[in-house]
Amino acid sequence: MKYYIITYGCQMNKSDSERIASILEKIKYQPAQKIEEADLIIVNACSVRQSAIDRIYGQNKYFNKLKNRNAKLKIILTGCLLNKDKEEMSKIFDFIIDIKEIAKLPQLIGRKVKLDKNLLENYFHIEPKYSSKIEAYVPIMTGCNNYCAYCVVPYTRGPEISRPAQEIIKEIKNLIKNGYKKITLLGQNVNSYKSEIQNRNKAKFYKFTKVKKVDFTELIKMINALYGKFWFSFITNHPKDMSERLIKTLPHLDKFCHYLHLPVQSGSNTILKRMNRHYTITSYKKIIKRLRQLLPDLNLSTDIIVGFPGENEKQFLATKKLMEEIKFDMAYIACYSPRPQTTAFKLNDNIPYEEKQRRKKILNKILAKTALENNKKYLAKEMEVLVTNKDPKKKNVFYGETKNCKKVAISSRKNLIGKFIKVKIISAETWGLKGEIL
Repeated sequence: MKYYIITYGCQMNKSDSERIASILEKIKYQPAQKIEEADLIIVNACSVRQSAIDRIYGQNKYFNKLKNRNAKLKIILTGCLLNKDKEEMSKIFDFIIDIKEIAKLPQLIGRKVKLDKNLLENYFHIEPKYSSKIEAYVPIMTGCNNYCAYCVVPYTRGPEISRPAQEIIKEIKNLIKNGYKKITLLGQNVNSYKSEIQNRNKAKFYKFTKVKKVDFTELIKMINALYGKFWFSFITNHPKDMSERLIKTLPHLDKFCHYLHLPVQSGSNTILKRMNRHYTITSYKKIIKRLRQLLPDLNLSTDIIVGFPGENEKQFLATKKLMEEIKFDMAYIACYSPRPQTTAFKLNDNIPYEEKQRRKKILNKILAKTALENNKKYLAKEMEVLVTNKDPKKKNVFYGETKNCKKVAISSRKNLIGKFIKVKIISAETWGLKGEIL
């Protein structure tokens, strides 16, 4: 029997799909190379944007076509889902299962297996089938307590729950032991991480910290102290929780990638207040200034929403001005879409689709300009690069990342995957660099 997983959404969803794959392979399912070969299709969905839900609806006819070819085919939906979406999707899928209950997946498809109580209580205890042998996602928490006016995450994933520090350290130590070179910590708001060291006297890593209670700053100090050659990064941060203590700690972590994703969402204080973001543009700029003082090579990305209910031209221009001023390396710009259960759903979505697209186009143009300007600063510089993959179409072309997560293309006749190499940057493009091996 073969399975095929379709994943929509963020890195957390991708990490969840790795756990789904692990569960299925434990009951002897094999991954299908093509969806047409599958006996089981899992759609790991995301309700954060309407566009993702629309894409799933758009698959309905194709799913029916596949079922006509294979009468035994089962199609299951899971992921980050609103109740309203679940109700409407029940007409399309054979089963819908909560992502936190994926340990029940074998039973759902008729396999008689003994359910592991430990996995049922916490699906993070499922060992993932990592999709890469070089890079790995490690969730440190799930859920969110912020209730931003446009976001469904508190309703789909629930309140914030942090994984125990021991559990996270154990997973990362195993990854390092198995040759992983890049670890990305995941959470809807990693800055809110809170845990306690249980059985301190038995904790093998207690020497890394003098505290019993572990916040995010303490956690990354513990990770940085682990033995081995590896890099780590983390997403996503919330500006209101980007403390001075955390900022001052980052430059002293030699394994931390100098990359931060810090969503600003809007350049207007009025819109930020309406979004329930709990910071101002002035405070956001102060954070960026401080970060760049301490980390001059910081690679900075952000999220921006255009067309939030009531956003007038002046407020949009404030976002445009902010982008021109901060000069982000990357920005993920989305048109606002109303989502049920959120506070903003009650507001009048009064910005026409065409106007949202116009605003998005303007910001993307600024982004392309600043991204290229930023990348040109690396010309002729010598940098360390972790090679992560090979171009499947171009002969002898590999791709990697610098310590600050800049994408680099490299030519080599040797297999470089998984290796740290020194390169000289010989070309700068909008979304990446080209390097020459030293």
